[in-house]
Amino acid sequence: MTSTYTDLPRLMSLMTGDEKHGPAATSTLDALWVLYDRVLRVSPESVDDPGRDRFLLSKGHGPMAYYAVLAAKGFFADSLLPGFGSYDSPLGHHPDRVLVPGAEISSGSLGHGLPLGVGTALGLRAQGLDGDGGPAVWVLIGDAELDEGSNHEAIAYAGAAGLERLHVLVVDNASATYGRPGGIASRFEAAGWSTATVDGRDHDALYGAFTAPHPGRPRAVVARVEGKGA
Repeated sequence: MTSTYTDLPRLMSLMTGDEKHGPAATSTLDALWVLYDRVLRVSPESVDDPGRDRFLLSKGHGPMAYYAVLAAKGFFADSLLPGFGSYDSPLGHHPDRVLVPGAEISSGSLGHGLPLGVGTALGLRAQGLDGDGGPAVWVLIGDAELDEGSNHEAIAYAGAAGLERLHVLVVDNASATYGRPGGIASRFEAAGWSTATVDGRDHDALYGAFTAPHPGRPRAVVARVEGKGA
């Protein structure tokens, strides 16, 4: 049984305990919901289908919203949520792809997800699955992850390689150490990406940015939300 957006607060409230990284999780909630509810072509029944869209949560140190959305969409029972972070729970403080149904990667170390997304997109290209209508690759990163050099190598490579099926969602809650002259989107634009910057709480704006055409170029969407300390 699947749930609706209005049920997400209840699902989030089921996860208690220490080290919840609450702001890291709640900053991603709306963007994750729009992706899973209206954009991603993946379901509990298609998690092994080669034609599925791939979603990679690089921001794996704050997975509560991710778990709530996966539960809402029926990837696992919401009865697992109260055990979040406990010794015998599959829902760890960092998601484990072996234990969490629907998780494409194990994550939590900053700067890993986008390079993995580039590799995934290249793998789909090698299999001839990167044409129009083929599987899309989505990576969610936090703005602070752009402090990691591995992401900048991935950004430069993806733009030069024209990885059209690669999409990056940057959730910006103003937690990065360094500023970006011209804003976060300008870094991607300089490498040849198509970009958009939107209100990360506006579902229609998010959907429009997620689905806009970008022929021949990877796509980056910056979703601005309230600051981490707000």
